[in-house]
Amino acid sequence: MTGLFLVLAALSAWLTYNLYYPIYKHPKGVVISFVSGWLVGELVWHHLAVQVFITLLFVAAGAVEGLPGSVGLLMLLVSWWGMIMYQFQAGLAESQVEESLRKGLGADYSQHIREDIGYQGNKIFTKKQLMRPFSALRSLDVECIKNIPYQQVGGLNLKLDIRRSKLPCKNAPVLFQIHGGAWTHKLGSKNEQGIPLMNRLAEMGWVCVAISYRLSPKATFPDHIIDCKKALVWVKHHIAEYGGNPDFILATGGSAGGHLSALLTLTEKVAAFQPGFEHEDTSVKGCIPFYGIYDFLNESALQYHKGLEMILEKSILKTAKHTNPDIYRQASPINHIHEDAPPFMVIQGDKDTLVSTDETRYFVERLQSISKSPVVYSEIKGAQHAFDVFPSVRSEHVLNGVVRFAESVYSDYINKQNQNSQAETRDVENVNGLSPEECAS
Repeated sequence: MTGLFLVLAALSAWLTYNLYYPIYKHPKGVVISFVSGWLVGELVWHHLAVQVFITLLFVAAGAVEGLPGSVGLLMLLVSWWGMIMYQFQAGLAESQVEESLRKGLGADYSQHIREDIGYQGNKIFTKKQLMRPFSALRSLDVECIKNIPYQQVGGLNLKLDIRRSKLPCKNAPVLFQIHGGAWTHKLGSKNEQGIPLMNRLAEMGWVCVAISYRLSPKATFPDHIIDCKKALVWVKHHIAEYGGNPDFILATGGSAGGHLSALLTLTEKVAAFQPGFEHEDTSVKGCIPFYGIYDFLNESALQYHKGLEMILEKSILKTAKHTNPDIYRQASPINHIHEDAPPFMVIQGDKDTLVSTDETRYFVERLQSISKSPVVYSEIKGAQHAFDVFPSVRSEHVLNGVVRFAESVYSDYINKQNQNSQAETRDVENVNGLSPEECAS
């Protein structure tokens, strides 16, 4: 029993160590490091409660005795202290996100955010929400219309979900969510990603759309992005039927969805990604990619390991980058940056073992140097890959910041619409030769 107790202590020590020093270099080790770091890092109190309970059982069974037992207990205490310090670190995300918003949007950005809906950009999360994070994925104020078909291709019915407030809405801003999962079947779907963000925005009056798309290994790039664009076209044609504004859409997604949302946003005029519907408008008003991949070819040599290259060659692009580098470049958002790109808010964790933080920084630097629109970069201390999938202290602080960014971009859009409307009114008055008072009468 004492030996088993030492195993528990050693495992706890490794889990804590992995929070601070995850594996970055080994293609298979990074996956183990990611899963453990993600679940422990965002569920620290849950893990501590379980470990304390198991330790008490060992103590009651008399397994914590002598030098080995004391060593094991000391290891556990140090490990628990490390987990608690890591949890306190999560609170820093609030100031980190706010600082990034001020830097990217201007120090006074919050003063321009619309107030007519009751501003909720600083919503306080509850202890119940954090204790039961998965139950918090449901919102009583939001209705979800599931599995609306948007196209059929290769015998496959591609569908999307729409989340909106249960209160009537009209001409509401739209969020377009693209799920991640390594572009691969059974590794991700529209059913479990982006839900906290969609629920929050839907509660605030937005209409949120989560799409499915063809997945590898059956699908080969550019199938994935073509489907995303077809879904976007469907939204532009039909979202008004569900209360949304087809002229204001923000794209978002995490991981592979971060890649696809960035690629979609930057390629509104790339015909190769719109075969047969080149004339359709696939522009969006902004993009919020979470921990995306931006350089498939890795021309900057900033990726940590060969894992991405292996999956791209084997399953996604199905060709080696040294034999067909052009398709790798075409699939990379970093090669489509242009000066008319809409506003971006790029989110990345500094402990992400699956996506290179260095590559993300490079993408942001390129975007900031070329685009004329605002670019916000929020690098979250201690955050692993997929840290935002369910509510946690860290993810809720980031979510608040994302809401503020989305509302800021939408407020700018509304202000421009109002200015254009006023200018048109003045033009009509001038043409008719009437004064404003005469028009009013």
